[in-house]
Amino acid sequence: MLITDEELALAAAQAGAAVVRAMYGEDLARFAKSAVDFATAADIEAEKTILDVIRAARPDDAVTGEESGRTGPDGAERMWLVDPLCGTLNYAARNMLVAVNVALRVGSGVTAAASADPFADEVFWTDGAHAYVRRDGADERLTPSSASYLADVNLDPPFSNEPNFRAARLLADPKFTELFRPRVISTSLAVAWVAAGRRAAYVTDGDIRDSVHFASGIALCQAAGCVVTDIHGRPPHTGPDGLIVAADRETHTALLELISNQLQSAAE
Repeated sequence: MLITDEELALAAAQAGAAVVRAMYGEDLARFAKSAVDFATAADIEAEKTILDVIRAARPDDAVTGEESGRTGPDGAERMWLVDPLCGTLNYAARNMLVAVNVALRVGSGVTAAASADPFADEVFWTDGAHAYVRRDGADERLTPSSASYLADVNLDPPFSNEPNFRAARLLADPKFTELFRPRVISTSLAVAWVAAGRRAAYVTDGDIRDSVHFASGIALCQAAGCVVTDIHGRPPHTGPDGLIVAADRETHTALLELISNQLQSAAE
């Protein structure tokens, strides 16, 4: 029986999560990407496992993996975006806050995606229309909520909009801390948490187009009914202008105003 795209995304993310979980705590080889960034042997092995699952079911699809780059037919309409271990620095420090992200872009839109939490043994997933969390074999619809007031801010580079905007400056804004309780977990798992009602919002700078880190989380949040834009309030994926994900319109409006104030102050 042919596996659906959403079930393939689930299976691939779960397979990668199993590798991440099994290799946790080991003294892993590190492969430098820059002076402050690296991949571990777990990143490499998890990505290989995910790609094996995808290629076995969809040999004609293209794949972009964080570690292996783009493979598959040139000009393919179907592209899988794979982040095998989002939160490598956390993982290497034996911190369990990580995610395994798999998303399928067909044309210009993501039609299926999954973000697995290897240590909570749950997978957030979407078929492009609705969003769920699968736990113990059962699916539960995701319901965004701003009730926690928790807003996750990504402080990692790149900073595409510097010096006009820095997400870190939100943390020093009294109005931000009047409205929200800031959190920084340094993994895109926090994006899935907005869809699940565990975060009120998520903010990051950077180029989000075809991002292996964020494609899955954005699709989850859009399917769950979150408000998702760049830092100027425009649709995501349109340029290097970061990301705002909010549980509801009121939360998004508040964040957009705070960010707009920062942009205006920098321009003066």
